[in-house]
Order: sequence, then C-alpha cells, then structure tokens
Amino acid sequence: MMRYLMSGYERAIRPIFNSSNPVQVKLGLTLTQILDLEWLDEKLKWTPEDYGNLNSIRIPCDRLWLPDVVLYNSVDDYTSGYMPSLAMVHNTSRVFWGPVVRFRSSCKIDITFFPFDDQVCKLKLGSWAYHGLQVDVTNRSSTMDLSNFVDNGEWELISVRVERNNVWYNCCEEPFPDVTFYMYLRRRIKYYFMNIIIPCIILSFLCLAGFLLPSESGEKITLGLSVLLTITVFMLMVADKMPQTSESISVISIYLMVVLSMSCMSVLTSVWILSIHHQRGKPRMVPKWLRILMFSIFAKLLCVNIRKSKQKEYCNNKMERKRKKSRIAIEEPEIIRMNSFRPDIEMDQELNDIENSCFTDREDALRQLIDLLHNKHIDELKDEEIFREWRDVAFVLDRVLFVVFLLITTISTVFILEMRPTDGSA
Repeated sequence: MMRYLMSGYERAIRPIFNSSNPVQVKLGLTLTQILDLEWLDEKLKWTPEDYGNLNSIRIPCDRLWLPDVVLYNSVDDYTSGYMPSLAMVHNTSRVFWGPVVRFRSSCKIDITFFPFDDQVCKLKLGSWAYHGLQVDVTNRSSTMDLSNFVDNGEWELISVRVERNNVWYNCCEEPFPDVTFYMYLRRRIKYYFMNIIIPCIILSFLCLAGFLLPSESGEKITLGLSVLLTITVFMLMVADKMPQTSESISVISIYLMVVLSMSCMSVLTSVWILSIHHQRGKPRMVPKWLRILMFSIFAKLLCVNIRKSKQKEYCNNKMERKRKKSRIAIEEPEIIRMNSFRPDIEMDQELNDIENSCFTDREDALRQLIDLLHNKHIDELKDEEIFREWRDVAFVLDRVLFVVFLLITTISTVFILEMRPTDGSA
C-alpha cells in the first residue's frame, strides 16, 4: 500500500491533477499545543477492497505535501517548523495532520483597566507562499477545541471566536486567505486584589491620619513623609507587575498618583496648619470673616466643640481693671497719707512741705508702676487669647481638610473599584 501510494509521488507539488483548482485546507486548533489541518490529496486515493478493506493508513509527514501554514503574528523563529508526526491518510484522499506545536504570538495588551482588564489575543494562521487560488484556507469550525484546556491561574478564558479573512497584499493580485482565532481573556483579580488593591486602599486612608494627629505631638510631618515614601515604593512594585507600554495608562496607576498627590498635599497642608498653630512674635487678631467661617459655620457642620472667644470678657476685664486702677490711684494717696501721719502737732511746717513733696513723687511713681503692670498683664491676656483663637482655627481647619480628603479618597476608591472594561465577547 505504501509503495503504491508513494510511487511517483512528489511532495513539492500541490496534490491535485488540475492545477487550476485550489487545495482546500481546513484549519482547526486545539488549545493544547495541537494544530489540526485537513485537506484532499488527489494523488493519495485507493480502493479499499484491493487492499483488504484498508480505509486509512499513517504516513510520515516528511513524505507528503504539507501546506505551508504559519502563524503570521509569531514571535518565534519561522524556521523552527513543526514537530515531525504521522499524517492520517484516508482512501477518499482526505489527509488529516495534527502536528504538535507551541505557538508564541504577539498580543497587544491594553492595561487601561489593570488589574480588571480583559485582553483579546489572536492567532493568525495562513499559507505563506500560496495565494487563495492555490491553497484555500478555511476554518473547520466556528470555535476552538477546549476539551483538554487547563485553566490558567492568572487568566480566565472567556470565549473563542474564529474568522476567515481574505487579505490582498502589495506583492500579488490574488487574495491570501487566513484563519484568525480570537481568544478573549480576563485577568483573575484575586491575587491582585489582595496584593495591590487592598494595600492601595489602606495607604490612601492612612494619609488621613495626619489630620487627626494633634499639632502638639510634633509628628504630623513625620507621619506624612513616611506615608509618602511608602506610596512611592509601592508604585515601583506595581510598575514591575504591569507591561511596559506608553500607549495607555492603567487606572491603578492613576489611582496611585492621586494617592501620592494627596499625600504630598497632606504634608504641605500639615506644614501650613502647624505654622498657624505655632505662631511667633506679635500675633494679629483673627479676621472677623475667618472667625465666622471657622467657628460659626465649619465648627457647627463638623460638630466640633470650640470654646467661645473670651475677647469680650477680656475687654470687660480691662475696663474693670482700669476702674480699679483709678480707684487704687485715688485711694492710695489716702493710705499713704494715713500711714505717713505724724501726731506731733509741733512739727515744723517746712518739714511737712518737704515730706508732702516726697510723698507726691512716690504717688506718681507708684501710679505709673501700677499702670505698667496692668497694661502688660492685659496685653499678655489679649495675646494669649489671640494665640488660642489661632490654635482653634488650626484645629477646625484640620478637621475640614480631613473631611475633604476623606471624600476625595472615598470617591476615587469607589471609582477605581467600579471601573470595568466592556465585555469583549459581546
């Protein structure tokens, strides 16, 4: 049988008697490194009755004409070829060849929704040298054989689609048909959710801790810089997990940039708040509009308890102290005169005049000293009240920024978790 079929057989010539007819090659693909090819070889035909009802035989593929089907978008060397295997030849001229081959194709990756991304990878198979009028490549079925497919730990195969295309190249007027297998893949997010998403969320909310830390602790800037450094290192780790491309920016990268920017802003605002809290020199009074905005609006909205300003109380105390000072200044000469009274009625009038003049000078000096002490005390109380008001402003501002940053963090986190690509299989 083999000698009969192979006598005069030339594997370099297309297996047809009429050269104007194309060889119909049907392509199929099993997702376990097996490529199925089927065609009619008119030169390999016999009558089963003449050979003991033998309907099919196996012939080494290197002795038959084989279609030069290649993977167009392969990243391997085209000279590697297929693994030698036997071809199944039927008495009806049908040849079935299933070479074992590993295809490595280029696949354009869109990381916009990483790690919630769907990818579409294609395998474009077709004849390299023969055009469509010589070798007509068609698909055996509308899908791919997935019976022996083993699930991958990183990717989930959503669906498979097969298309036949006719392409006209500049070299030839005839079309070059190809069969393209589209594989729709979805990344499994459990690993990335545990190792990327959750740490990102924790770091984003950790930025808010700086606004809750009291200004007196002196650790606000240290905490902000530590979080900033951690986010920077984490961004480098995430970048190593993603394909290096400039065609698209992943949502997780944008989210990390938002978190990094918020961390930088938290450090800057912490410096600003500390400068308000720890003022030096002669303080200025809190502007009326700022006092109303912080104490009458924001403090009530955020349910922050702020002591009422004692500025009026201090002003009233100042007036009271002035009245006491005037009373002391009036009563003090009487006390001095009573203490300085001499029962000796025969004291010389000239001595009395001298003593009265000395007492008058002492009264003036004492009055000036009392005025100085009272004014200094009142100024200190007034400055302390102004400092306290500025510290209250810094405290309320801390809470306002905490709420603002909390809203931004929550919205951005929900946004990143809700973003999904459109279903590629639709």
